[in-house]
Amino acid sequence: MNELKISTQNILKELAKNFPDQKQFRKNIIETTGKSLGYTGKDWKDLITPDNRVKIGTYDLSALIQPYESNVVDLPKGSIAKMQSIVNQEKTFAKSDPTFVPWGPFHDIVKIVKCGMFYPVYISGLSGNGKTFMVEQACSKLNKEFIRVQINPETDEDDLLGGFRLIDGETIFSKGPVLKAMENGAVLLLDEIDRATNKIMCLQGILEGKPVLVKKTGETITPAPGFNVIATANTKGKGSEDGRFTAASIIDEAFLERFTIAVDQKFPSPSIETKIVLNHMEKFGAVDKEFAEKLVSWADIIRKTFYDDGVDEVVSTRRLCHIVQSFSIFKNKIKAIELCIARFDDDTKEAFLDLYTKVDSGALDNEENNVEEQTNEL
Repeated sequence: MNELKISTQNILKELAKNFPDQKQFRKNIIETTGKSLGYTGKDWKDLITPDNRVKIGTYDLSALIQPYESNVVDLPKGSIAKMQSIVNQEKTFAKSDPTFVPWGPFHDIVKIVKCGMFYPVYISGLSGNGKTFMVEQACSKLNKEFIRVQINPETDEDDLLGGFRLIDGETIFSKGPVLKAMENGAVLLLDEIDRATNKIMCLQGILEGKPVLVKKTGETITPAPGFNVIATANTKGKGSEDGRFTAASIIDEAFLERFTIAVDQKFPSPSIETKIVLNHMEKFGAVDKEFAEKLVSWADIIRKTFYDDGVDEVVSTRRLCHIVQSFSIFKNKIKAIELCIARFDDDTKEAFLDLYTKVDSGALDNEENNVEEQTNEL
């Protein structure tokens, strides 16, 4: 036994600790154990010799591992403070949404998730154009475990990787959503990543797809097959140049460099957006195809003007869906639009309303009829 290197002996100790009743090991288990301790092939080569091989890829280490089994001692309960590591075993899957319409990079995201490779993706785009929804529905389509983490300026290592919690009088390390996603081979969605501070630099190593050492426990977590990271943001990590997203931060260049690809998501085409709006009308029981087409045309004109710096605000796809929901309640097109754009300044609000009355010339007449009908009902 003394002929073995110290590093090889340490690997045997780790195998004895992790697999107390096992004598035969697959080659990948030996390699993974060695790597978790920071060793390389030369440190475990004496374990995977022809003399130890019992069949292809399997090695009998009973003669080598036996001296270390006695090192595992059952201590009396309460003799030392126990340090445990726990994780919520509940798996989360995104639900399929009947209002979703595949478009843009959706099929690319499906291919990325389906391939099972570690392939970090950074998706940026204006608010309300379906970035998060697209990733969610891609995972739903593939029945892939999906863990969403909402990032904000207060998000830190404790929120992401986990921290110590007092449970039943014992200090226990509770694994965070990132470690859970790694162990389960899930898709980890870092939503609004550009709202984070430099505290997210704890994810640097994880974005390389390699095992990560949990400093607080000394445990090494190896990503399970299928684990991937997708981040969404309103900016490309350089801050908001036009001041629209004042909470957006500048993300460290080394952090951004770890994303394999970046996707710039635009608003859907008018034909796709009309389908989305109609789906929401069906959802809320207020189908009006003409109104759907007018809304999309109105929003498209506003966006083109926005891109030409003609206006400072834009009507998103999400905003159109809010208008549909409001219309299902109040049965009044103008009122629904007015309520849903009330957050804009007065000049912008009036300009947008005026534009809609030009796109839908009969909207004001319908409003008067609706008011009269509601008065009669009262």
